[in-house]
Amino acid sequence: MRALIVDDSSFIREYLRQNLQRMGMVCEEAGNGQEALDAFGREAGFGEGGFDLMLLDVNMPVMNGLECVRILREKKLGPETRVMMVTTEADSSYIGRALEYGADEFLMKPFTAEALREKLAILGFEIAA
Repeated sequence: MRALIVDDSSFIREYLRQNLQRMGMVCEEAGNGQEALDAFGREAGFGEGGFDLMLLDVNMPVMNGLECVRILREKKLGPETRVMMVTTEADSSYIGRALEYGADEFLMKPFTAEALREKLAILGFEIAA
C-alpha cells in the first residue's frame, strides 16, 4: 500500500511516515496541496500505481488541504485514493466542507499511533501488527 503524507510540518510528516511504515505502507511526502497534486500527476494509472491513501493537513501555504481535496476529486485524480484529513481544525464548517469536497475521514491533532491505526481500520485498511 502507498500513502502520500501532505503537511507543511516536517515533524508531522516524519511522525506519520514512521508510523505508516511500521504498518507496512510505502510513503511519499508533500509540503502543501500543490505538491500533493503534482505527486498525483507524476503517478501513472492513478489506481494501480497511484496512492491508496492520502493524509492531508488543512492549513498549509500555497494550497490548503480543502482546496487540494476539492481539486483531487473534481479532476478525478486518484479516484480510489482514500483521503484522511489530519488537522487541528475542529470547526464543523471545515469538517463539512472537507466531506463535501471528497474527504473520507478525519484525524484530529494531536493524535496517537493507536488513533491513526483505528482511523485506518475505519477506512478499510488492513494494517500489519
